[in-house]
Amino acid sequence: MIGSVRGTLLDRWPTGEVLIEVSGIGYRVIITAGTAASLSEPGSEVFLHTHHHRREDSETLYGFATVDERIVFEALLSAHGVGPSLALGILGAHPPASLVRVLADDDLDALCLVPGVGKKTAARLLIELKSKLDIPGLDIGALTGTTATGGGAGGRRSTPLGDVRDALAELGYSPDEIADAVRSLPDDAGTSELLRLALQQLAS
Repeated sequence: MIGSVRGTLLDRWPTGEVLIEVSGIGYRVIITAGTAASLSEPGSEVFLHTHHHRREDSETLYGFATVDERIVFEALLSAHGVGPSLALGILGAHPPASLVRVLADDDLDALCLVPGVGKKTAARLLIELKSKLDIPGLDIGALTGTTATGGGAGGRRSTPLGDVRDALAELGYSPDEIADAVRSLPDDAGTSELLRLALQQLAS
């Protein structure tokens, strides 16, 4: 697996791809918009952290000016339904520091600014990325609008499954969709994990 490249920048294209020569071998690398802005002109030496993405029919290198960008890119790829193109789009709209603020603020609208990301996808990404990225102070209760000891209609005592049903209803899922999503959920998990599993099932 190729973790980084250091060499001479031979060419760059408006499509977001660059050609870097390393010891006589030219590597084609797809980069983020932020990384593209940080590169000098062809002929200069460059260093990129890379993610080596393998599929059955292709191998692609993605390059990043900072290790934070690579970490966030790989976290996005591990989220359900997110491929490299969407991950690059999210990073293009929200570099790592900006994305941390989006997650901390539960800012669905900011994620929905990314082409291809609707409200349901944004809500799922908020939950999954909070569990994958080490971001202090994040609380799943802020997204579900509930707490572990109460909150719901009439002050009823909430349960993790009840919190999940309430959160899915607020996201616009129908009663039938919610029933299907929670039917196979485990009984011994917390609200955050149950909501993540439910959203994965709804997206499949």
